[in-house]
Amino acid sequence: MSSVLGVSVGAGVIRVARPHPGNPAGHFAPDRFDLQAAQVREQRVAEVAAEAVGAALAAAPDITATSVAYRSEQHARSVRGALARRQLTNYELVPEVVAALEFLQAAGELPGLRTIALYDLGSSGLSVSVVDVAGRQVHYSERTSDISGDYLDSLIREQQITAGRIAHPADPAGLAELDQLCRQAKEQLSTTTAVALPSEHGLVLISQESFEALIMLAVESSARMTRDVITRSEQAVQAVVVIGGCARIPLVARVLERWLGMPVTVPPDPESVVVRGAALLGRPTPPMAQPHSAATFDDRTEQLSLPWSAGASTRAERRRATLGRDSHGRRRELSVAGIAVATLVVVSALGLGMGWGPQVLQGDSHENSAPSSVPSTSPRPAALEPSVPAAPSDTTNEAVAPPPPSQRRQAPTEAEAPPPNQNTIVVPGLPPIVVPTIPPLLPQLPPGPQHQR
Repeated sequence: MSSVLGVSVGAGVIRVARPHPGNPAGHFAPDRFDLQAAQVREQRVAEVAAEAVGAALAAAPDITATSVAYRSEQHARSVRGALARRQLTNYELVPEVVAALEFLQAAGELPGLRTIALYDLGSSGLSVSVVDVAGRQVHYSERTSDISGDYLDSLIREQQITAGRIAHPADPAGLAELDQLCRQAKEQLSTTTAVALPSEHGLVLISQESFEALIMLAVESSARMTRDVITRSEQAVQAVVVIGGCARIPLVARVLERWLGMPVTVPPDPESVVVRGAALLGRPTPPMAQPHSAATFDDRTEQLSLPWSAGASTRAERRRATLGRDSHGRRRELSVAGIAVATLVVVSALGLGMGWGPQVLQGDSHENSAPSSVPSTSPRPAALEPSVPAAPSDTTNEAVAPPPPSQRRQAPTEAEAPPPNQNTIVVPGLPPIVVPTIPPLLPQLPPGPQHQR
């Protein structure tokens, strides 16, 4: 039989809850849950929580879901990291407020209430949240560490030391032991009128009346904060529900009711409300289907390919091959055109830089009349070149089109391409590109008769 595990991560105590087998709806008393607690001492809270979850899963292999309640996003990140380091993955994180509402509604603690103020006083601080019960939506929330269970313990300790009943511990270990003793006194004062707890440092002796006078200012400060949170939320709060370990102190509910003028409810075992709600939110994971073996997957693949005929498959392959060749050819044409354009730009820049600008510009504007043969080393005047009318050409390939044939020499074909030299650029897929030789800086004098000495 599958089961679930609920976890609450407090600053001082890590609690785990597991519903008893056959726990029916409507019976959510503490004795219907297996509750355990682990004290957080000098370890990190998230590490203690991960250790508690791992121990619970090892002790009960039938647990199929784990629900961990978190207070804030930073709190959730630390818990998630600690669980990941222990390779625990089958869990879900739920907000503490949602977990508390889950249990309170299931236990019948919120009859007919639409909006409540959730007062959670724990060992590390106080959280007050205005919550929509039906939609589980938090309208406004604040948290403070000015009042906490640890702070109330310290008030008892200082009062006992000041009264001379307890000697101040000389080391941190003794101080931690005294704080634990004061915590026990605080918890017992919620049900008794006086406590007396002996220790090696002395006798902790305090009455409930003295304790309430000692913590009155702190409790009234928390009531003032609760009233301010309700005012800022701008919601019609109908009641206040007090949870957390310090909710057992009778003075807390009395002060809140007097300050707020509305009903104040303290559910049974208020410190375990969140962890029991987290357990109720856990949903057992159904057993996963067995994965298909390699042979089964291959058989399914073959069956899926049966409706396609051989002819259709052959046509699809031919189409993919044709598309591949076309796209490859287009990429090749674009690449070749880019190389040719870049070459012409470089040649023009060199000609302009060396003073051959007019001739280059003239040759560009009459490129169809330029000779196709390689020019000789001694250039001739442009007037001696034969005039050939320009033929219409495609402007798309104008930058890379080869020059027209000259009257003195036939233009070489692809099969009769001239051997490459310094003035010829050969690009695969295009005719050879002949770059004209740059003329000398000083023009030569035309030939004439020899001057007599």
